[in-house]
Amino acid sequence: MNLLDWLFPFGRDNAEEGRFTNLRAEAILKTLARLEQRISERFPESGLLGVCKEFHQLSIRSEELARRLQPPIWPVRLVAIAAATLLIGVVIWALGQLIQHFQFDASGVFHLLQTTESAINELIFLGLAIFFLGNLEARIKRRSALQALHRLRSIAHVVDMHQLTKDPAYLLSKNKIADTQSSPRRTLTRHQIMRYLDYCSELLALNAKVAALFAQNTDDSVVLSAVNDLEVLVQGLSAKIWQKIMILDLSAE
Repeated sequence: MNLLDWLFPFGRDNAEEGRFTNLRAEAILKTLARLEQRISERFPESGLLGVCKEFHQLSIRSEELARRLQPPIWPVRLVAIAAATLLIGVVIWALGQLIQHFQFDASGVFHLLQTTESAINELIFLGLAIFFLGNLEARIKRRSALQALHRLRSIAHVVDMHQLTKDPAYLLSKNKIADTQSSPRRTLTRHQIMRYLDYCSELLALNAKVAALFAQNTDDSVVLSAVNDLEVLVQGLSAKIWQKIMILDLSAE
């Protein structure tokens, strides 16, 4: 075992370890395609099918983006390195000029003090500039990932909207109140509602898995926090759905 393997035992996975410790995007997309087919067979005219189709296309684009964000963006990295090298070169040239023209007398010391004060300010700005250039690639990747996560968060809320009117209390109530003109149409049976809610729960679960693709190969705290927030949101929405499923399931006993 070399030093790098000793210091970073989880830094690199071999083919056998990565099989079950990494999310496989192709498996997620395959599961999503199968779910879309299941929804189309049972609810061909439902709005949930349209949501699933759009989510499927969004997942494909998100997977491609997550894959593109893994390797370095060499044009951005090379420009940042070149700009940082140029800035450091200018500082070294300025120090060389100062040393070359410095005189050990009263006026030279006075000019040295003035130059030192301004040099400190310039070094601060130089450090900020190098920090900006060094994090330019990470900010570009972060912005792209956050845009995709925002779309995934929005479609999770859309899925939640589609299950709002699937109310088990209305279906199980013995004393039904007459519908008004604005009441939603409720034509599904108990079994159909359970399947509909189950599909919504699966969509939300797959939403979290697609989002996790962005967190799998990054240590960006902002991206990781956004993925965690989305997972918490999905868990909360799924919990409401499973409460309805349990009510319907227990009512059949």
